[in-house]
Amino acid sequence: MNVRRRLISGSAIAAVTALGLGTLSACSDSSAASGDTGKFDVVASFYPMAYLAERIGGEHVHVTTLTSPGQEPHDLEISPRQIGGLERSDAVLYLKGLQPSVDKAVDQSPVKTKIDAAALTTLEEHGTEVGGHASEHEDEHAGHDHEGENGKDPHIWLDPVRYAEVAQGVGRAFEKADPDHAADYKRNTAALVKQLDELNTDFKEGLAHTRSKVFITTHAAFGYLAERYGLTEEAISGLDPESEPSGARVRDLQKLAKADGVSTVFYETLVSDKTAKTVAGDAGLKTDVLDPIEGITKKSRGQDYLAVQRANLKALQSALGSK
Repeated sequence: MNVRRRLISGSAIAAVTALGLGTLSACSDSSAASGDTGKFDVVASFYPMAYLAERIGGEHVHVTTLTSPGQEPHDLEISPRQIGGLERSDAVLYLKGLQPSVDKAVDQSPVKTKIDAAALTTLEEHGTEVGGHASEHEDEHAGHDHEGENGKDPHIWLDPVRYAEVAQGVGRAFEKADPDHAADYKRNTAALVKQLDELNTDFKEGLAHTRSKVFITTHAAFGYLAERYGLTEEAISGLDPESEPSGARVRDLQKLAKADGVSTVFYETLVSDKTAKTVAGDAGLKTDVLDPIEGITKKSRGQDYLAVQRANLKALQSALGSK
């Protein structure tokens, strides 16, 4: 992971605006340039935001995404071409604090409707400590990981309850910005929230009775999910998904795994499994995927957010010994 991210300067943004460049890199082959599509044009920062925009907007919106499938969203460096597309859009949906280059572009953009998902629910601090004490890595790299604004954990979409809160806020914003289709936005939002409520119930019931409540991940993306369902996430390297764990941290986790009956070390679809295998190897543990759903690729265990979350639930049930 590139911990030092280059941001597009204000002068570059101004230059792009003056030139009137107006197309946007899309998240799928079906996505066209933003602006002038005859629909409500929405630019989404990465997959969880695009999913909300598509589900809530339905046939009335045209959604383009700044982060390509398979790209680690925290590392996104927004291009001048993308900034041009942002300038021409009707709305932007993003999560402030997750992608600094996006935050910079949005702040300097004249787009009328700016929807910050982080402002639509509550954020908390997770992953600032590893195993009850600051890790060697975090001591050395304090301030350079991908924490959200003010040190808050940005991974709110992994908690179905918080994600539903965000969905409701996005629905209200769409209704206000495009009142001609407000009734449809309201109906689509209600349908999505109902599905997220059902997902929450599935997680709650599916994880209520397990042999263990502790799971190990390569980085601290699942703090909200763990908190929601009474679990404990032990992250190998805090908030940086690609950092190398210290030898002491590996030994601590191996002892913890034995004491708490942990069977599995989880890694992500967009990050190498090397670290997970390092921790799992000597302790005789398995490795498996727990997907933070930052993008959908061919490696994803499902074609959309709901499907991948249910795959995550099955993986947790298997690792924790669901009864």
